[in-house]
Amino acid sequence: MTTQNLLIELFVEELPPKALQKLGDAFSSVLFEQLKAQGLTAANSAVTAYASPRRLAAHITAVSALAADKAVQQKLMPVTVGLDASGNATPALLKKLQALGAGPEAVAQLKRAPDGKAEALFYDSIVKGASLADGLQKALTEAIAKLPIPKVMSYQLETDCELPGWSSVNFVRPAHSLVALHGSTVVPVKALGLTAGNNTQGHRFEARVSPVVLANADVYADTLAKDGAVIASFIERRAEIARQLEAAAAKVGGGEDSQSHGALRPIEDAALLDEVTALVERPNVLECEFEKQFLDVPQECLILTMKANQKYFPLLDAAGKLTNKFLVVSNITPDDASAVTGGNERVVRPRLADAKFFFDQDRKKTLASRVDGLAKVVYHNKLGTQGERTDRVRAIAKGIAALLPQGKDAAFVSAVDAAAQLAKTDLLTDMVGEFPELQGIMGGYYARHDGLGEEVAQAIEDHYKPRFAGDELPRNTVGVVVALADKLETLVGMFGIGNLPTGDKDPFALRRHALGVVRMLSEANLDVALDALIAQAIPAFGDKITDPAAALTSFIYDRLSGGLREQGYSAQEVEAVLALHPQRLSDVAKRLTAVRAFAALPEAAALAAANKRIGNVLKKAGEVDAHVNTALFKEDAEQALYAIMQKLLPESEAQFKAGDYTASLQTLATLRSPVDAFFDDVMVNAEEMDLRLNRQGLLKCLHLAMNRVADLSALAS
Repeated sequence: MTTQNLLIELFVEELPPKALQKLGDAFSSVLFEQLKAQGLTAANSAVTAYASPRRLAAHITAVSALAADKAVQQKLMPVTVGLDASGNATPALLKKLQALGAGPEAVAQLKRAPDGKAEALFYDSIVKGASLADGLQKALTEAIAKLPIPKVMSYQLETDCELPGWSSVNFVRPAHSLVALHGSTVVPVKALGLTAGNNTQGHRFEARVSPVVLANADVYADTLAKDGAVIASFIERRAEIARQLEAAAAKVGGGEDSQSHGALRPIEDAALLDEVTALVERPNVLECEFEKQFLDVPQECLILTMKANQKYFPLLDAAGKLTNKFLVVSNITPDDASAVTGGNERVVRPRLADAKFFFDQDRKKTLASRVDGLAKVVYHNKLGTQGERTDRVRAIAKGIAALLPQGKDAAFVSAVDAAAQLAKTDLLTDMVGEFPELQGIMGGYYARHDGLGEEVAQAIEDHYKPRFAGDELPRNTVGVVVALADKLETLVGMFGIGNLPTGDKDPFALRRHALGVVRMLSEANLDVALDALIAQAIPAFGDKITDPAAALTSFIYDRLSGGLREQGYSAQEVEAVLALHPQRLSDVAKRLTAVRAFAALPEAAALAAANKRIGNVLKKAGEVDAHVNTALFKEDAEQALYAIMQKLLPESEAQFKAGDYTASLQTLATLRSPVDAFFDDVMVNAEEMDLRLNRQGLLKCLHLAMNRVADLSALAS
C-alpha cells in the first residue's frame, strides 16, 4: 500500500511560553501514537514536532490513506451459556452475534477454546481498516484532549457550530486555522470549530504573504521560513538563538570599551533560553546597555531582574563579572534597530533603579537589628515563628559544632552562632521581599557591609546549599554546620509533627533536605554520626514534637540508597553496605568500593552464600554468645576453621580499624575453603547442647568479623 507524509498544524493565538515545548511534544506524540494504533503508519514512520508561539504542528512520514483490514478474534461467552444441551444456539448467543452484525449462520463458524476453567465461544471476523479521514479525526480529537494545558480558556465560535457567536469551546488559546495535508491532499477533519485546509499564517509583522499556502506536507518548514518569516521548529529556533547570542557576545567583547573589552559570554540559563524560544518566531539578537552606576548593586540582583522581568541575557566577562551590556532577543528585524534597543534600555532602567533603591535602603539597617522582627513572621502554625525557628537552628548548630574537633575553638563556635542567628534576617529586607530567590545571597552581602567577616558572610549566603542535585556545598565549615542545622531543623520539625511527603507531593522539600544532609556528611569530611546529629537536634523543639528519630533515620537512608544507585552502584552493593546502617556516612563510599572489589573475587559468591547461611543459623538459634571453647572441638573442620580465624580475623580487624576496608574484606576471602569444609563436615545443631552452643559461638565470631564492612549475605544470588 502506498504511503505519503502527513502534516497537521493548529494555528492559535500566542501560547503560554513556559508550556510551549511540552505542548508541542505532547501534540505530536499523541497524534503519532493514535495513528499507529489504528494501523495508519508504517514500521519506519517517524514524527517531527513543531512548536512556535502561534502554532502546534506535527509532520509524520509514511502514513497510509487506508489501514489494512485486520483479523479479530472476539470472545463471546462460555459454551454453557451460548449453547443448550443439544448444541443449539441460545437466544443470548444469537443476540450477541446480531450485535456484531452476524446472523444464525455464523454459529457453525464459532470456535471453542479453553478459557480458564471452562470453554468459551470465540468469533473470528475481519475488521475493515480505518480511513485516514476517520483515523486522523480520532487522533486529532485525542491529541487535543490530552494536551498538558496549564490553564484552559473558554471562547465563542463564529462558524461551523450550532449557535454562531454563542457556542463556546475550551482550549489553551483561541484557535484560528487548521491544516491537514496528506501529501498535497487536504484531509477533511475538524477541530475546535475549524475545518482543515492548506493555509496558515506566518509572522505577525514580517510574513512575505498572507495567508501562507502550503503546497504539500513536506514543504511546511521551508515555506513558513520563506513566505512566513517563521522558524517553525522549536529546536532549530533555540539553536539559532544560541548561535546569535554567542556571535553578539563575541562582537560586543571585541569593542573598544575598556569595561567590555575582551571575551564576553551571555549568561547560561537553559530555562530562560527555552522561554525566549517560545516567545519569538523569527529571533533577532540585539545589543543593549545600561548605565555603569548600576554595577554597584550586587550582580545577582541585576541579573535576576533582567532575566525574570525582561527576559534579557546579561553579558559576563571572562571572570564571570557582570558588565553593563546585555542582549535582547527581538521578534522583529527592522532596518534600523535603534528604536528597539532604545525601548529596551528605557524599560530596564527603572527595574535596575528599583534594585539599587532596595539595596541602598536595606543597608541602612544591620542584620542584627532585624533579628527581633523574625518573631513576627509565621513559619508554621505548629512550629511557631521564624524567630523560634532561628533559636532552634542556633541550638542545633551549637550542638553540631560540639561534635567536631573545631568545637573547642571559641572563635569557631562564635562564628557558627552568629551565622545561625542572622541566616534568616534577610527575609525581612526589601530586596528579598521583591526577589525571594535572593534569600541567603543578600544576607551575605549585608553581612559583609556590617563588618561580620567573610567566614560568617559566606556561611549566611551558603546555608541553603546544596539547593538541588549537583549544587555546590557551603564553602567553609561554619557554613556546613549552619546548613546542616537548618536542614535538620526542617526535617526533625516536620517529621516530629507528622508532616511527611506523600507520593509526588513534598511541599517542604524534605527529600531535598535529606539529600543535602547526606551530601554534606558524605562529601564535607565531617566525622559525625548520623544518629548523634538527629539526637542532639530533637531537644531544640521541646514539647512541640514527638520523637521522629526512627522514621527520619529510615527516610535519610532511603534517600542515600537512591542517590547511590543513581551514581552507578548496584542494588546488591548498596543493600550490603546500608544494611549495617553505617552512622558515619563519610565512609560509605569506601565501603562500597571495598564491596565491589570483594564481589569481583572468585571466592566472593561462595562466601556470600555461606554468610547468608550463617545468618539463618544464628537467627533460628536466637541469642548466641560469641565465645568459643577449643576443648569442645571434635571435628577437624571446626578446628581448622578456628585456627585460620585466629590468624586472619585480627589482621582483618586491624585493616578495618585503619580504614582499609578493601584489604579487610580481601583478607577474609581466604576463609572460603575452611568455611566450605566446616559446613560439609560439621553438624552445627548437634544434639549435645554444649557442642551446639560452641559451634554457634564459633559462627557468631565469624559472622561478626565478616560483616564489619557490609552485610555480605546481600551479595548472595
